[in-house]
Amino acid sequence: MKIGLIDVDSHRWPNLCLMKLSAYHKAQGDAVEWWTPEGRYDLVYKSRVFTDTYSKDTITVANADRLVCGGTGYGPGANLPDDVEHTCPNYALYPQFPDTAYGFLTRGCPNRCGFCVVSGKEGTESVHAADLSEFWDGQREIKLMDANLLACPGHERLLEQLAASRALVDFSQGLDIRLITPDNVALLNKVRTKAVHFAWDNPNADLTGYFQRFTLLSKIRDFRRKRVYVLTNWNSTHEQDLYRVDTLRRMGFDPYVMVYERPTAPPITRHLQRWVNNKRIFRTVECFSDYEPVKKLGGNG
Repeated sequence: MKIGLIDVDSHRWPNLCLMKLSAYHKAQGDAVEWWTPEGRYDLVYKSRVFTDTYSKDTITVANADRLVCGGTGYGPGANLPDDVEHTCPNYALYPQFPDTAYGFLTRGCPNRCGFCVVSGKEGTESVHAADLSEFWDGQREIKLMDANLLACPGHERLLEQLAASRALVDFSQGLDIRLITPDNVALLNKVRTKAVHFAWDNPNADLTGYFQRFTLLSKIRDFRRKRVYVLTNWNSTHEQDLYRVDTLRRMGFDPYVMVYERPTAPPITRHLQRWVNNKRIFRTVECFSDYEPVKKLGGNG
């Protein structure tokens, strides 16, 4: 068969689903390529991670016998078949991201956060989904996409696999700071981490003690390798958003503002995101009230 692939979200981040489908079909002897409107295909896959807010699907496919659309951006749907899910991705599909492996060691999350689709899509328990060898073959860097690795029973064994790889590991979707223990931090200390991501999403939860405990247990001293996602525009006031940002900075963590449904966010929240996430500005302008666009607004949104 001739297979066409469409990455609806663009190519700024590798689409893991398409990489697995490519590898699977190539192993079956099929011809696989990026879809073009000029071609003719037996089967075309369209994959979309993000919703209409961030990613518009304007691609019409009229040159395929069969079209399959999948991904979170299209809403609930079937998962990849097991034989595809457990296929090592075809990393050659995205040569602009060399020497990097992408994958999940676990699936699911028990937190049931209202802004997140993971619990509904993958389940309300964090369960072992794969060993590292399934998607890593000696690449210099590993980007993990797990939603809640530390909630998985037996996650220590998975951390040991990461440590043994000696690759640079990026826990890209975040670790749950509330699940930090002396034992799993001791294992994290053995992992060559490019970055450890956490999240402080709930403005009503005081997580300062957890972050302080991590600082005491961890060997990571560079704040740029300790990034914390701060969710805004979701049941929080500007004062609560700024408090989390300022508190994290004082504790030696690098905040990164995430805006839920950004088009609906007030100007003050969008200014906060620009101030925090542009690290050159954030490190030179210490107080948000001194940030020039905010001064022009009179200090409020």
